[in-house]
Amino acid sequence: MTQVAQQTIAAAELPERGQPLAGGIFVTRYWLNGEERALVLLDDELSGAWGEYGVKIARADSYSAGEANTRAMAEAGSEIAIKALGLGAHIPSCLEGQLVMAAKSDGLVTLREDRWHWMSTQYSADLAYGMDFEDGWLYLYDKDNERVVRPVRSLPIQ
Repeated sequence: MTQVAQQTIAAAELPERGQPLAGGIFVTRYWLNGEERALVLLDDELSGAWGEYGVKIARADSYSAGEANTRAMAEAGSEIAIKALGLGAHIPSCLEGQLVMAAKSDGLVTLREDRWHWMSTQYSADLAYGMDFEDGWLYLYDKDNERVVRPVRSLPIQ
């Protein structure tokens, strides 16, 4: 069942980084495609394969636009992408993952350090990016490997 999530936020209503917002923790403000946005990390944790090894998914290779990547993944049948969208969220892109890592480094969020997390950014038909939140490494993994996902929301700031 799809959750109805907050769609936008006024700049004056933004809390301090690390505080609750839109069902998660406010990570930071950032710019995406010329629009200022608020990145929110959810507490939900998903697990599964990114997709099918050897199958390139069109429009799932943006380094910055995690929601667009996740939608393309879901259209191709990715179970973790469908679950993330069902939460009113998406799988972070590489950029969004790095912003989450910065918030972790600042002590604002807690993330698992014992497993690599999928990012929504695809590298090739065989590989997609994963991130180690112990030290922030981005690496490429076979898309059929099982990894953890911490979904995020990205709210336009008005």
